Amino acid sequence: MATAKDKLLDMLAKALRDGSFVKLTLGAPRGRDRSLKQVIVRRVQLRQGPRLSLVWRHATRDVTKNFSDDEAIALLADMVEREFGSAHLFTTRLSAQLEFREGKAARFVESKPAHTGPPQVSHDQLRQRPIDPHSRWLRALGVTTDHGKIAKGMEPKFRQINKFVEVLDHLMDEGPHKRNPKDASQSAIELLDMGCGKGYLTFAAYQWLLQAGWNASVRGIEARAELVELCNRVARENDFTRLHFETGDIADASVGQVDVLIALHACDIATDDAIAKGVAAGARLIVVSPCCHKELRPQLQPPSVLANALRHGILLERHAEFVTDALRAALLEWAGYDTKVFEFVSTEHTAKNLMIAAIKRAAPDPPSAAQLRARQLASFYGIQSQRLAELLGFPLMAGTA
Repeated sequence: MATAKDKLLDMLAKALRDGSFVKLTLGAPRGRDRSLKQVIVRRVQLRQGPRLSLVWRHATRDVTKNFSDDEAIALLADMVEREFGSAHLFTTRLSAQLEFREGKAARFVESKPAHTGPPQVSHDQLRQRPIDPHSRWLRALGVTTDHGKIAKGMEPKFRQINKFVEVLDHLMDEGPHKRNPKDASQSAIELLDMGCGKGYLTFAAYQWLLQAGWNASVRGIEARAELVELCNRVARENDFTRLHFETGDIADASVGQVDVLIALHACDIATDDAIAKGVAAGARLIVVSPCCHKELRPQLQPPSVLANALRHGILLERHAEFVTDALRAALLEWAGYDTKVFEFVSTEHTAKNLMIAAIKRAAPDPPSAAQLRARQLASFYGIQSQRLAELLGFPLMAGTA
């Protein structure tokens, strides 16, 4: 006797054969990878012919792979029930929902089609960006042309802008943030971008927050007065009334109230200054992309097994980057945050692609375990001082004040 899962897969195979397939979504994740939230399946048209495109939607990234129909069905048969507790099939003939429930029989429901028009098969559909290339501020900042085309040489920047917004979207959903379009007070949010440069990501964050229903105020801080003047002018020209830029250094800037603090590509200890400002302000989300890890390199005293390898300058440099950012993550965990460290864009777009995201816990955990981890890491490499530790009042050496 056919199971509910068999029925769903048979319906999927039939819809693929007769051309009525629109999409399939897998939800209620139950696998080992806790960052995996959903899988979306759509038909795409490639040079090799029609394929099924599967998008694994993780908390901070999307992974897309294309398969033949038979390959995709075999893969889905393995994922449904084992990795995902629900599946929704949409065709132009019907909709079907499959749910697996603990201690109960699987629930399978058919209903009227939610989509009656022909399914889209363009590969471009999957490449839609959260930031419209026709946005006027992109043109004003030189990212696009007057016709909404990406300016020559600015393709990596445009990809970086959109990827940052996608990452921010995922992080906001994970954190203790609430938005209510019917109540602006519940959707109010203050975002601060420290060391914002020309403001590409500041503008993108502001536009996306408005699109997503947030009652957002965004402020950018930049040391170069000419860039601050440019960004404020572009904000006025685009009627971005709650986006403002001001001149200042990260270390000396007044933060005030802030819910989200970002500092991308702040050089060396400026990243530590920004993190400390966010912690002191009680920011619910801190997002940094470190740059120029100089502080700890002279202090590193690697164990003997690594000493010969780290005589090579490039390996020592990369090791210093690893140690610095690992220690930053440990210190943030001690300060009451859950952390993620990940590559947020490909190295072909920018070499400065590592991101640390810290989400404030609703109820702080006992700091003893995180304190021990941070001190063990520092001790292992002979590190006696580090900027963020000093700013947070965290003694790296046990028994020191």
